[in-house]
Amino acid sequence: MGFLSIGKGVKISDKASIYNADQIEIGDNSRIDDFCVISGKVKIGRFVHLAPFCLLAGGEKGIEMQDFSGLAYNVQVFSQSDDYSGRSLTNPTVYDKFKCEIKEKVTLERHVIIGASSIIFPGVSVAEGCSVGAMTLVNKSTHPWGIYVGNPARRVKERKKELLKLEKQFLTEVNL
Repeated sequence: MGFLSIGKGVKISDKASIYNADQIEIGDNSRIDDFCVISGKVKIGRFVHLAPFCLLAGGEKGIEMQDFSGLAYNVQVFSQSDDYSGRSLTNPTVYDKFKCEIKEKVTLERHVIIGASSIIFPGVSVAEGCSVGAMTLVNKSTHPWGIYVGNPARRVKERKKELLKLEKQFLTEVNL
């Protein structure tokens, strides 16, 4: 498909839609399920999962999903957005000089899990170990090891770190 790079053991559904494959990197043992759409500059780490109907719109600035992160059903991640105020024209058919788009990289750090139907806005960094509940709108960066829910997202609890011990054991068993 012409990926920038692709690791070993990667599984991509033949029902997924991949655009700009030459800008997409996928690490070892990651999986992209049915009806996902991936476009623009996207870097996916190792052991990452995208459940069905996810959207990664990397655009120019890009999206990075680090190792052991994942998206549940119907999650949408945007690295760029039109200006909805009416001060400029919108949509991809209009020349850039007539638009005022927001374009900022999105990062989902290690061990981040994003719940079903959540949306991540441009410029957001979801910090290591965060869990984002279903139908959450993340419009600001988070702090590590928190559980976030709501619209807009708010931190409601600390997330446990036992999974870090399991990661070490897992990597030992798979010889990495």
